[in-house]
Amino acid sequence: MQLGSFEPHRVTHLPVLVLHAHSSCNCRCVMCDIWKTAETKSLRLSDLEPHLSSMRSLGVRWVVFTGGEPLLNPALPSVCAALRQEGIRLTLLTTGLLLKKQARDIAASFDDIIVSLDGPESIHNSIRRVENAFAVIQAGVAEVKELNPRIRITARTTVQKANCLYLRETVQAAKSIGLDAISFLAADVESEAFNRSLVWPVARQNQVALSISDLPALEIEIKALLRECAAEIRTGFIAESPEKLHRILNHFRAHLGLAHSSAPQCNAPWTSAVVETDGTVRPCFFHPPIGNIRQANLEEVINSRKALEFRATLDIAKNDICRRCVCSLNYRS
Repeated sequence: MQLGSFEPHRVTHLPVLVLHAHSSCNCRCVMCDIWKTAETKSLRLSDLEPHLSSMRSLGVRWVVFTGGEPLLNPALPSVCAALRQEGIRLTLLTTGLLLKKQARDIAASFDDIIVSLDGPESIHNSIRRVENAFAVIQAGVAEVKELNPRIRITARTTVQKANCLYLRETVQAAKSIGLDAISFLAADVESEAFNRSLVWPVARQNQVALSISDLPALEIEIKALLRECAAEIRTGFIAESPEKLHRILNHFRAHLGLAHSSAPQCNAPWTSAVVETDGTVRPCFFHPPIGNIRQANLEEVINSRKALEFRATLDIAKNDICRRCVCSLNYRS
């Protein structure tokens, strides 16, 4: 393709930036391999400072910290302080295990927090494979809320074999912790994301994904959730619409070859980017890298020939990665 044909895909406004703050994790979740990483890497202020001018030029307005566990990064408060000076909204994705210990820094640094919640107490603890994980989250949420009552703390639940029968109980668990909302997404078992050097073998996928015999039970649970938690859906305490909740069921049906997989509405490659702890830049969690901020500034990476060609040739509706996506972004300013 001629370079001129890429121009419509040049990004001049990148409102969302996802930063991997730390490469390892303090949970041992059954649906993730991040905790298995042998090498620990952290995003330092010195890694970010050379790219602040690019962030201004690109109009970055929202930074989401992910990992691993971002709170394992001792430099996180200084990174947050630098971004706060730029007037950027800061969101923390966390296991919640360090909320109480670091409550003062967290309450002062972040606009909102998303805590991983995998079910009611016993289910959550078994999936996370951390003793008393639920109680630790509950104490941490209370501590942060006491220091900053205005901070919004929500839950994100990854639906999988071990918790698919407990969606309603998970909603009640989120309320009992004092959270402001909850969202649900299907477990990803087919990509190379989340520290998988290779796609999981079928036997490993089957430990997390639903089987044919699990599907009717999840369908019943979703219908019960829609019926019994209609008020929570209407008020937004449950973030997903009925259509999006049914997409979770269809995701697992498609994984088993019983349904057609369809890509969600998404504009992530044109409105956001993901920066990993080693500087690797991806258009989203799942697609291959487009560059590295240790070799060029962020703006140059976002509009490199590789990045432009990727966006110009990406057909989301037909792309296999997009069709299997469990975590899309459809950003509207």
